Amino acid sequence: MSKQDTWPTYKRLLSYVKPYRLAFGLSIVGLALAGLSEALLPYLMKPLLDSGFGSASKISLWTVATAIVGLFLFRGLLTFTTAYLMNWVGNKVLVDIRREMFAKLVHMPTAFFTRESAGKIVSRLVFEVNNLTLAATVALTAMVQETLVIVGLLILMLYLNWQLTLVALALVPFIAWAISGAGKRVRMLSGQSLAVSREMSHVVEEAVNGQKIIKIYAGQSRQEDRFGIINEKLRAFARRVGVAESALTPVTQVIASIAVAAVITLAIHQSRTDQTTVGGFVSFITAMLMLLAPLKRVANLNSNLQKGLASAEVVFDLLDAVPETDTGNKILGAAFKGAIEFRDVSLRYVDSERDALRQINLAIAPGEVIALVGPSGGGKTSLANLLLRFYEPTSGQILVDGQSISELTRSSLRSKIAVVSQETVLFNDSIEANIAFGAVTPLNQDSTYEAALDAAVEAAFLTETVAQLPDGLKTNIGDNGNQLSGGQRQRVAIARAIMKQAPILLLDEATSALDNDSERAVQAALQRLMKDKTTIVIAHRLTTIRSADRILVLDQGRILEQGTHAELLALDGVYARLYAHSDSEVSTTSPS
Repeated sequence: MSKQDTWPTYKRLLSYVKPYRLAFGLSIVGLALAGLSEALLPYLMKPLLDSGFGSASKISLWTVATAIVGLFLFRGLLTFTTAYLMNWVGNKVLVDIRREMFAKLVHMPTAFFTRESAGKIVSRLVFEVNNLTLAATVALTAMVQETLVIVGLLILMLYLNWQLTLVALALVPFIAWAISGAGKRVRMLSGQSLAVSREMSHVVEEAVNGQKIIKIYAGQSRQEDRFGIINEKLRAFARRVGVAESALTPVTQVIASIAVAAVITLAIHQSRTDQTTVGGFVSFITAMLMLLAPLKRVANLNSNLQKGLASAEVVFDLLDAVPETDTGNKILGAAFKGAIEFRDVSLRYVDSERDALRQINLAIAPGEVIALVGPSGGGKTSLANLLLRFYEPTSGQILVDGQSISELTRSSLRSKIAVVSQETVLFNDSIEANIAFGAVTPLNQDSTYEAALDAAVEAAFLTETVAQLPDGLKTNIGDNGNQLSGGQRQRVAIARAIMKQAPILLLDEATSALDNDSERAVQAALQRLMKDKTTIVIAHRLTTIRSADRILVLDQGRILEQGTHAELLALDGVYARLYAHSDSEVSTTSPS
């Protein structure tokens, strides 16, 4: 990062502090007072040198000791207050930036998730952002310099007066005890905080992997709220760690002040018995006081400024990324029937050398069941992605009920489409929360909601499964529903689609990876789901789509054949060959 880029980035970081300017201002005042208080010690040295040494001294030993300890208690209070306020502001900023990043993430276009790996996105949101609050700290390389300063001062102190040095070092075990105690506390809290961080990473990964489902079922706000709860929990742990770390410096300084008081008391005694000189004492005490500054800096050392600003650039890259734009301004009404038409539609992905779809013309009547078959890469999933507006066509037009989908808001269009895919996406939540993810009725549950939920469970043949679970619909199903079998997961996804009550249904062969018993149950649930809906089935197992109203064979982005199962077999073309080789098994292994 160049010097020219540093200030704008740092200025942008400071803009996040603005809502907490009162606490930030108080911490600045505290830092100023703490800095000014350092001048009090040399000021106290003057009357000490003038009147404290010699047999005619008029200053009580206890007065000197009390004044020094009181000074460091005052400084310790300022240091703790300032450090705590800085930590509080830093964590508030961290929460705000994370919330802003997550809100941006769930609104990013599908192409963004194709380019960026999930691990990189999670690293930005969970780990890289941490460095932002440390952007103004001292460089880590200063550790070596400060250590050398400490060693040099200790050697000087031993040379000047080894007896006084031993007295000062006698309190080192107490300082080590304070550091050890604070370290154990920090380690314990950090372990708990890491557990919450892993939970946060999991929610973020779900948002990344399930971004299509979140868009289809308009779940952005719900996921943001769920993330916010974990975000605040993590901030609470960070605050407790901050208390332990902030207390370490003043505790260490108070213990050190006792050593200073003891050394000064002994030095005055030595001067009265002619065991030391004023010059020797001043040199020793100056070295000892100078030792406190590097000790404090070592204790508070954090990541260097450039590392923090580099992380800020990565975070700001995400915050500045263009979200999924919506040029549409029309909303589909309740009378929507579900007619779909593709007019000369072509699609070429960015950086691709060929079209994924070429001049597709297709009219689907309301309630019609269309099956898409063909080799992998033929364009089946690309066609579905265009209908969902995950991508925009390179040319041509897509219409629903006679309206161009480019004129419709994305949320309005997607509210009319439900999806059940081969790769079921479920969230680490209860069965009820997963089924109701796309519900029109809010989760504040009224009688209409309860009736719709029960109907969806029954229609998806989940009643028996739910009855066997310890907490029924409230049972948490684990990461991507890993507490359920494959067939049960698919039926939960079907129940979610039923609950949405959308007139258009996209099926990406939801039974291809299931055993025969599970497949029969899922197929029965799908038949209920498809009733009176315009349905597009992306088929890999050809035996499952024989009853479709029309079957389209896609290859290299073109529609090669279309017709009923019987008509295509009679044609004895591509479909007939595919069907002959399917032998009741998967004909095409993966969606395009």
